[in-house]
Amino acid sequence: MSLINSIPEGYKSGFISLIGRPNVGKSTLINKFVGKKIAITSPVAQTTRNRLRAIITSETSQLILLDTPGIHKPHHLLGERLVESACKSIGEVDIILLIFDACFSPGKGDLFILNLLRNKNLPVVVALNKWDLLKKEQAKIRFIEYQDLLGNCSWPIYPCSAINGNGCDFLLEELQNKLPLGPQLYPPEMTSDQPQRILLAELIREQVLLHTRQEIPHSVAVKIDRIEELPGKNQNTKKNPVIGILATILVETKSQKLIVIGKGGSMLKLIGQGARLEMQLLIDGPIYLELFVKVSQNWRSKPSRLSELGYQGD
Repeated sequence: MSLINSIPEGYKSGFISLIGRPNVGKSTLINKFVGKKIAITSPVAQTTRNRLRAIITSETSQLILLDTPGIHKPHHLLGERLVESACKSIGEVDIILLIFDACFSPGKGDLFILNLLRNKNLPVVVALNKWDLLKKEQAKIRFIEYQDLLGNCSWPIYPCSAINGNGCDFLLEELQNKLPLGPQLYPPEMTSDQPQRILLAELIREQVLLHTRQEIPHSVAVKIDRIEELPGKNQNTKKNPVIGILATILVETKSQKLIVIGKGGSMLKLIGQGARLEMQLLIDGPIYLELFVKVSQNWRSKPSRLSELGYQGD
């Protein structure tokens, strides 16, 4: 039986692109919607690089959420490709979820994104994320500021917090209501379309960003070299087999390599421990992780290296 024939009459489905400046909380919001970790997060801006699709399926609808890179002024080929990817998604979806960081008043970057969307014939829903960080009087002022920014755009505005979930249910309900009629496009048990290798590599990169912060901002990439079962490491056959993962962390300079490795390998060990814990949740089994660090000068500006790492141009 096809998916189209197995769904009830009046079923809704569609693609929703999350658009916003870097570090407004798009990935965190997707994880909250899905109910588990699909996209990596960190306090570092421009964490998202891949246009991940997260899938939420219910008895009445299926939402496919596109987690896009933050729209910013690019400074290298990688940045150009990320912004191209985010902008291209605007014309490929049914609904736009425009996300602002409510901790800040609207800026030039917010206005730039708003102007990108004004002439698009698409439903737009606005989320004011990080609302939990505002005091009551500050929240009133901020809401008015973003109303003024939107001007004559009659787009609904939803204050919310991707961290504690406040307002997220109302926001998700609004998105469901705006979906067009359509069939299930993905199996109901599927929550992401990303290949396992990409998800595993992203979990490692997340730990690098979390532990090195500004020292290794965006000059790091991760490549999964090998994934295989290691039955010899598992003495109890009733358990899931141990999965061995070999990965390479790419940086652009020797000094960055020293930072990632740390004194006596301490930083690399910390990165590996954090990544392994997240991987075990993803794979639902024990992980043996081995990491290497390699210098690849100016990899963010080399088309061949970007393609090898999966950052294709649109």
